[in-house]
Amino acid sequence: MSEHLMNTYARQPVTFTKGEGAWLWDTEGKRYLDALAGVAVNGLGHAHPRLVAAISEQASRLIHVSNIYGIAEQGKLADKLCAISGMDNVFVCNSGCEANEAAIKLARLYGHNKGVENPEIIVMERAFHGRTLATLSATGNRKAQAGFEPLVSGFIRVPFDDLEAVRQVAQRNKNVVAILLEPIQGEGGINVPRDAAAYLSGLREICDANGWLLMLDEVQSGVARTGTWFAFQHTDVVPDVMTLAKGLGSGVPVGACLARGAAAEVFTYGKHGSTFGGNPLASTAALATLEIIESDGLLAHAEQLGNYIREALATSLQGVAGVSVIRNAGLMIGVELDRPCSGLVKQALEAGLLINVTADKVVRLLPPLIMSESEAQQLVDTLTPLIKKFLA
Repeated sequence: MSEHLMNTYARQPVTFTKGEGAWLWDTEGKRYLDALAGVAVNGLGHAHPRLVAAISEQASRLIHVSNIYGIAEQGKLADKLCAISGMDNVFVCNSGCEANEAAIKLARLYGHNKGVENPEIIVMERAFHGRTLATLSATGNRKAQAGFEPLVSGFIRVPFDDLEAVRQVAQRNKNVVAILLEPIQGEGGINVPRDAAAYLSGLREICDANGWLLMLDEVQSGVARTGTWFAFQHTDVVPDVMTLAKGLGSGVPVGACLARGAAAEVFTYGKHGSTFGGNPLASTAALATLEIIESDGLLAHAEQLGNYIREALATSLQGVAGVSVIRNAGLMIGVELDRPCSGLVKQALEAGLLINVTADKVVRLLPPLIMSESEAQQLVDTLTPLIKKFLA
């Protein structure tokens, strides 16, 4: 790697030169099974022919124009996102942290419009919302926050999956205007609520009773990863605000902040913006991604394959001391061990498998939506001996 790059990543000792489907090849020609998908970005795998064709055709016509002008592709993307989500309007940006910044700004403006001088947002322990100052402040990870103080004020932190903690805040704090949470925590360790429907319904009731916005960060869980377009659709609850990115553009940077009802009326001319957000190329990539997922039945496939991988891992690791729990929501899969296990990442790399470890001791798997069952079995067959040897 270049010595001129800032030292902001603990990069693995490999550089990839090409990809196809669920596979990547490095500079030495070695092949790797990608069970991380660019951290839930490459949902369509690598070099998907229809995505490549759509991007190429759009690039040959028009890559970028300013949001000073109309962008037809962005309008089509907004229409599609609202149709599949039940939301009313969309702000298109470039990344997950930008989408969450938009949501935070929207909530604060919502509060000010209601006469709340110092609006506050309830956020969750172990949450991850980004690395800008506001989203870092909303994130529940002191390791990520350390050294960047003073953090942005206006956030109240409670335990994830704890309705009573939220009710207690509601009783004593009159400045709260919104709740922001991931319906499934990704960076926090693939944390799934014990009863997602009851949890989100409870939060919806609290928000409605207090005039708060329910804001869901679906940056990692959205765009078919859990087997529905968005994780909240496993329940009957609909949020007021939802944020997206990662898998939305299949590798082309694009994010979105969607709003509904009163929240959809908060932003007005001049209140928010983005130079690159929703340009023709990014919007085309997102539209093509959504169309391919829909036409190829990848929603159902993601849920079925995720359950297959979880069950295969559970069978292979049954009775292995040190395996605490295996959990999943579609193709968000976590294998929690009883000890830190970051060394497994390099061991898997050497074995030709790309994985990740998050929350110190959770092996995180985020395979592409297009992975086949035979490739999923190969994932399990490669990973489980590594885990067994590590725990021995």
